[in-house]
Amino acid sequence: MPIAILYAVICTLLMTVPCHAADVLIIADAQLKPVMEVTQGMRKTLHASTRTYSPAEVHGNLAAILKQEDARVVVALGHEALGEALTLPPAVPVIYDMVITPPAVSRPNTAGFYMATPVSEYAALLRHYLPALRHVAVVSSRDFLNTLANNVSAPLSTFPVRNTVEFVKRIKEQDNADAILLLPDSAIMSATAMQEAYLLSYRRRIPLLGISERHVKEGALLALVVDMAAAGKVIGEYAARALKSGSVGHHPALPPRKFDLFINLDTARKMRIAIPDEVVRMATRTYP
Repeated sequence: MPIAILYAVICTLLMTVPCHAADVLIIADAQLKPVMEVTQGMRKTLHASTRTYSPAEVHGNLAAILKQEDARVVVALGHEALGEALTLPPAVPVIYDMVITPPAVSRPNTAGFYMATPVSEYAALLRHYLPALRHVAVVSSRDFLNTLANNVSAPLSTFPVRNTVEFVKRIKEQDNADAILLLPDSAIMSATAMQEAYLLSYRRRIPLLGISERHVKEGALLALVVDMAAAGKVIGEYAARALKSGSVGHHPALPPRKFDLFINLDTARKMRIAIPDEVVRMATRTYP
């Protein structure tokens, strides 16, 4: 048989053979580092085929793409991705993450996680390892306090604010605080407000407890940040179960389970705060 005819026959056969593309569809911006970490974690607990689409690629057409890929579970990472996933029929299990705080989701067969560190995690760390920080002020909007600091107890006290101006004013008023804990409320934590917060912190030797590794690099004493690879492992476990049962049930978004600890040792020295060696060993990274 001539080579050209053989090639044509092979191509025709390949085009007619059905191709199962993916068991799990991931909706996310694959270029983002946190997305990469989540998907790497998923691969450790989810032994199934996946394919990633950006929210823009599936916009208004997710159901058709799901059918085309023959996928049975959708993982949505981020608010935009979640918005697209919520349009799917309830028969499709949806698992979401990479939202800062729990969204209001009424769709059945939907389970998810949020990224913000609950205040209780900071409280436990301080009680066990930094008891000298006896009075910690938590300054944020009421919505964030209700979500992340509900029923907090010593050594934390909450101070609600409505805007950036009140945020700075409240920090200025914390003369008796041993530390000030920030929450991931971008509406009140502008770059200018944070600069002023750092200045006030250093002048009064009242450390800030930040929300990110960047905050620690900039001068916050420490931060507890969600471990995205660990979050991916949990998502993979949920997706694996959903592939078997066809459902993830429905419940409010759950907090992260594992955190990375970042510490600024220079800030600790300047503010005369003794960080136990055990805590330093626990840290994912220390600065400087």
